[in-house]
Amino acid sequence: MKRRINLLVLTLFLSVGVLSQYGCGPKEVVPPVPVDTDGDGLTDSQELELGLDPNNADTDGDGLSDGVEVNETNTDPNNADTDGDGLSDGDEVNTYNTDPNNTDTDGDGLSDYDEVMTYNTDPNDANGDADGEGLSDVDEINVHNTNPTNADTDGDRFNDAQEVDMGTNPNDGSDPAYIAKDQLTTITFDFDRSTVTDASAQALAENVQMLMNAPAFNVRVDAYTDHVGGDQYNLRLSLRRAASVVSFYAQNGISEDRIESRGLGKAPVECSEMEKESGTNGCEKNRRAESHPVSTLKYNPDM
Repeated sequence: MKRRINLLVLTLFLSVGVLSQYGCGPKEVVPPVPVDTDGDGLTDSQELELGLDPNNADTDGDGLSDGVEVNETNTDPNNADTDGDGLSDGDEVNTYNTDPNNTDTDGDGLSDYDEVMTYNTDPNDANGDADGEGLSDVDEINVHNTNPTNADTDGDRFNDAQEVDMGTNPNDGSDPAYIAKDQLTTITFDFDRSTVTDASAQALAENVQMLMNAPAFNVRVDAYTDHVGGDQYNLRLSLRRAASVVSFYAQNGISEDRIESRGLGKAPVECSEMEKESGTNGCEKNRRAESHPVSTLKYNPDM
């Protein structure tokens, strides 16, 4: 009887050991491993809660992963253009360095899209001056209607800032009217004469028209003689020739306060032997009156 009891105790002891060894006791709980099928930084369960595709790292196809949009840029991973300015969130972040949640990153009144796609200006600089002429891009677009990437919108060789400063139209290539230094015609005189010939009168009339069309220009008349005769006589002759041209201009509508004149005597360069006329020992090119345009504009072209 005692032997049976000992065997029963031994059997129970071995049974408890076996059960303990093979885990029939209390189990340790292991949490499930989060699944991120598309590797975008969001778990599949998070994506499903947000209405995203757990099999597509960039649900809206804007160039930013769903995880970046949710965790970094605070943009809508279901909307490729969160701020609705016409630029995708990915382009704003990766290409233009603009704020994908703000249609006007620099606050200049121009949308990021317009600056990038329409005007080619800097969407991150409210005071930007793309063409470097002194007017801000936003003023060129909203105030002056000029091209912010072209310093001289109308191509008249005055930049837009100069025209605004002078009060001329930066969109009109004919404003301000400009007379180039050699544009007015020089006339000549007969030997020992100061009267304006018919041919010279026609040339002076063309000069008058240019001066009338360019009110910002005055005129200076410089008259000369050839080298025949004495210095004092020729000085007086050159003064008479200058006075004849001044009189023509004044009689044809040019205000005298726009005209100045000089009689300079003999021309600086004497006629060559080949140029001298038979019987006078002078030459026509030196018996002349030059008309020089004098600008009163604040700027000169291409300055």
